[in-house]
Amino acid sequence: MRVIPVIDLKGGAAVHAVRGERERYRPLRSTLLEGADPVGVTRAVRDALGLDELYVADLDAIAGGAGHTETLAALAREARVMVDAGVTDAAGAERLLGLGVARVIVGSETLSDALTLERLAPESIVVSLDLRAGRVLARDPALAELSPGEALARLSRTGVREAIVLDLARVGSGEGPDVELVGGLHARFPQLALLAGGGVRDADDLHALARAGAAGALVATALHSGALGRADLPR
Repeated sequence: MRVIPVIDLKGGAAVHAVRGERERYRPLRSTLLEGADPVGVTRAVRDALGLDELYVADLDAIAGGAGHTETLAALAREARVMVDAGVTDAAGAERLLGLGVARVIVGSETLSDALTLERLAPESIVVSLDLRAGRVLARDPALAELSPGEALARLSRTGVREAIVLDLARVGSGEGPDVELVGGLHARFPQLALLAGGGVRDADDLHALARAGAAGALVATALHSGALGRADLPR
């Protein structure tokens, strides 16, 4: 079970994400360091917890604004980074890979057409099944009407090997992850390495996700609050 720290970037700072209500996000407050500098946060998590993989959501880019390319490049020098920056085409993916990013996340929330995935190299892409309270978030109306399982079938048919299952309504909520959904998706798509995001509170949640078949978990709040420490992380 991989534990992957999350950094949400907004206005150049690492912010605390809660329930996907992005207009209300405020600079991160952490027990691991003072301040919300993204590079500082990455180093603090790596040094305190031994975690050198990182999920980054460039929220300004996802919203259609200018992204934070310099920050992403700096983070890529500190960790093995996967980035969601609202990429919808091959050119956008190549720009991120050129910054040193290890993997590019293509999310259902911003993907205008699932067929676009067929023009991207599957080995460099992680698809993200973006949900809100269990419902698919998608620009593509046809995708938004599907169940999570049907949507993931559509997103994964291009040969990607890794998929994020991210419920924004659970992020920072303290409600716990949707273990049942992850288990059902793992049973249906055993070939996919599933990374579960949203709601992880403690070591018990990590163990529950591992039993459900998740290959990893995206975690932010629990790491910065101290609810998860080095001793709690899977070996």
